[in-house]
Amino acid sequence: MPTFSEQVITDTTRWLERAVIGLNLCPFAKAVFIKNQIRFVVSTAQTTAELQNELRAELDFLQQADPALIDTTLIIHPDVLRDFLDYNDFLDEADTLLEEMALEGEIQIASFHPDYQFAGTEIDDITNFTNRSPYPTLHLLREDSVDRAVEAFPEAEDIFEKNMQTLADLGNAGWAELGVMASAVK
Repeated sequence: MPTFSEQVITDTTRWLERAVIGLNLCPFAKAVFIKNQIRFVVSTAQTTAELQNELRAELDFLQQADPALIDTTLIIHPDVLRDFLDYNDFLDEADTLLEEMALEGEIQIASFHPDYQFAGTEIDDITNFTNRSPYPTLHLLREDSVDRAVEAFPEAEDIFEKNMQTLADLGNAGWAELGVMASAVK
């Protein structure tokens, strides 16, 4: 039987394969996934202070890592910030940490959460699922990699609208059939 951390990574990998890559929600994800350039970190944080310390360490690690080996990091934190509004508030702290570490323009943080909700949408609006993941997740991306990917992808600015349409076409039942939400139980 897998450990809790192993199951969290399995669930997250399934989400990447079936939703993010499978539905082409992020056309840049497949290359780093195939090349094993994604670092999966399962946080043991129980508080936002602990998570902020782990985020600081992972930002430092990613900054120093060889991009050919580790291009991006997913910090999956199943035990803290389960409430989306608390999670959303923490993103301001994460951005402040980027500033404090002088990493603005070098690394950016994308956000994913099981209850992700865009402003102005209903909780069950299918378009929210573009940013729904099995567990609360902070995605650390190198700006250089994002810039290269955007240059290589025509009409990158249309990705958001395309994703909304993809999910609208899929519908809630289709999303459920993907089987990408969390299965880990502590």
